[in-house]
Amino acid sequence: MPKLASLMPRLLAAALTLISVLGSWAWAQQPPTVRIRGTIEAVDGPLLMVKSREGTDMKVRVTDNVAVFGVAKTAMSEIKPGSYIGVSAMPEPDGTQKAVAVHIFPENQRGVAEGFRPWDLRPGSTMTNATVAERVAGTDGEKIRVKYKDGEKNVVVPPDTPIVTFLVGDKSELKPGAKIIIFGAVQKEDGTLEANRVNVGRDGIMPPM
Repeated sequence: MPKLASLMPRLLAAALTLISVLGSWAWAQQPPTVRIRGTIEAVDGPLLMVKSREGTDMKVRVTDNVAVFGVAKTAMSEIKPGSYIGVSAMPEPDGTQKAVAVHIFPENQRGVAEGFRPWDLRPGSTMTNATVAERVAGTDGEKIRVKYKDGEKNVVVPPDTPIVTFLVGDKSELKPGAKIIIFGAVQKEDGTLEANRVNVGRDGIMPPM
């Protein structure tokens, strides 16, 4: 009979293989999500009829406990060292990021989706969710250095860049004419979309991120 010590490497390899297979299976079971930017055209109970920015008619069912946040204009002066922000940007040849829009997260959302990734606001755009380490005034706009868990980025924020913040809202804001962004509507097996958070532009603005 083989000794237990001699079996250990094979048992460990088998266990790791099983974990890998189960992990891949669990990942495959995650429902796909859809990012939606558009305008609410009609509301029928929990169902939102949305015209996307691409002109597509979409039906989105919101959950009973849907979180609604207002997206409101704010000032560049509200971005301070230590602020947790999201920067929609275009990469520059020198490696900096030129901001297209900046949103300031409330403190209770610090750390949300932290990091640097491709974004779909414009072709080639990026998103950086990070903490402000430094701000410096420049001739072509503010220069901000932001840090996230895997690195840092230097961002130029031109004077005309939209700066917004998230404010707690309620379901009454989900009405025809409201301009919205849903970061992760879940695609159900029957093809319907479901959202547990909707961000609504305040004062008629389109959420710029």
